[in-house]
Amino acid sequence: MTALITGASSGIGAELALEFAKDKIDLILVARREDRLKQIATTLSTNHGIKVTVIALDLSLAGSAEELYKKVKSLRLSVDYLVNNAGFGDNGEFVECDLPLQEDMINLNILTLTKLTHLFGADMKQNKKGNILNVASVAAFVPGPLMSVYFATKHFVLAFSEAIAVELKPYDVYVTALCPGPTASEFGEVAGFKMLSEAPASKFPSAEEVARFGYLKMKQKKVVCIHGWRNRLETFTTRLVPRSVVRKIVYSKMK
Repeated sequence: MTALITGASSGIGAELALEFAKDKIDLILVARREDRLKQIATTLSTNHGIKVTVIALDLSLAGSAEELYKKVKSLRLSVDYLVNNAGFGDNGEFVECDLPLQEDMINLNILTLTKLTHLFGADMKQNKKGNILNVASVAAFVPGPLMSVYFATKHFVLAFSEAIAVELKPYDVYVTALCPGPTASEFGEVAGFKMLSEAPASKFPSAEEVARFGYLKMKQKKVVCIHGWRNRLETFTTRLVPRSVVRKIVYSKMK
């Protein structure tokens, strides 16, 4: 059995790699930082006796999903678990944000995820087995002033995952959308999101905790899993409150 994990060099992706390794599942780790991937690969292969393949690739670039798929095929590897974890956010008023960066975000968070799901999902359907874990966010449930594109990409990931979960279930291919809230990771620093980057790490769940939760729910074949009781309560509450109020509440938190 083999799991392919994107965005595996840190945070939730790296912790998910550990969860798979504990179950003696071989790994294909994908991210831009080859040196970091090799460090993780060495640790996991040594400690858990598994085969770890490292592929350094910028998945925000056009054609990168196809390149990754061809590389995996050239190595004669079969993917039983696909984890679409790679993604990033940006903070600020949309019209003031760097447009090429927003395009890269859409490419990585949406287009690459969609292509990899299509390519590897087709193999899983043919083999009549497989699991796909797409990392969404609680951001998927609300509009996100000051992080509008990021929130919108997570809307897509959630809706897309729920839809294909129905389509692929008859072929014993199971799709899970993991929806964490704010997590202690590099995300806040990359996104310029001060609520995350400047807050004590202890204020938020660890990447390890979120990864363990997501891995368990994937094994349980859950379609949508929201980490943390507070996040589950808040996402439920947004269904009861007028959208105009929800927008204002989110905006006040983002400032």
